Amino acid sequence: LRDILAEKTKKESKNEQVVNDSLAGYTLIPARVSSNSILKNENYLVIDKGENDGIKTEMGVVGGGGIVGIVFLTSKHYSLVMPAINTKSNISCRIRHHHYFGYLQWNGGSTLTAYLNDIPRYAKIKVGEYVETSGYSTVFPPGIFVGKVKSVANAPDGLSLQLKVNLGTDFANLSDVSVVINKERPEIDSLKVKLSNYETTQ
Repeated sequence: LRDILAEKTKKESKNEQVVNDSLAGYTLIPARVSSNSILKNENYLVIDKGENDGIKTEMGVVGGGGIVGIVFLTSKHYSLVMPAINTKSNISCRIRHHHYFGYLQWNGGSTLTAYLNDIPRYAKIKVGEYVETSGYSTVFPPGIFVGKVKSVANAPDGLSLQLKVNLGTDFANLSDVSVVINKERPEIDSLKVKLSNYETTQ
C-alpha cells in the first residue's frame, strides 16, 4: 500500500509540474473551491472569487492536475464553474506534438475519464500520449495539460477515432484552483465584434 501511495504521489507531482510549465507567462487568480458536485450528469462547482476579483464568464479554470472547467456565472464574490465532468462541457483539445485536435466530452459515470472525439481515423495516436488544450478558443491558452490517452477506438459513427482520456484532475478531491487570465482575449474578442458588425452591414 505504501508503494502504491508513493507512486500515486509521484505521478501527481509530475502532472503538477507539467501544468505549471504550460502556464508559465500567464496571469493566474488563485481561488478555493467552496462547493463541488461529482455525482450528477451536470456537475458544477463554486469558487470563492468573483467579479470584484476580476473574474469573468468564459474564463478557464485549472488545478494542480490540469484543466478544471470554465467559468459559467459570476457574482461579486463567487463564481459558478462548469467542470470538464459536466455532460454539457465541450473543450477543444489536441494531442501533444501532433496537429490533431478534437473535443473533450464527459458521458457521465467515472469522474476519472472523459473522451476526446473527432480525431481523424488516420491519426497515429498511442496510449500514454499527452492531451492538452488546443488554444482554438479564448477560454484556455494552448498547451495546458488535460490528461493522458488511455485507449484508442473507432467512434460510434465509424468516421473518426474516439480516445478515452485519463483526466489529470481529481475532481473528488478538488480544493485549490486558479483562474487563467488570457491576455490575448480582449484583442480576439474585438476582432469578433468587428466581424459581426461587418456581416450585419453587408
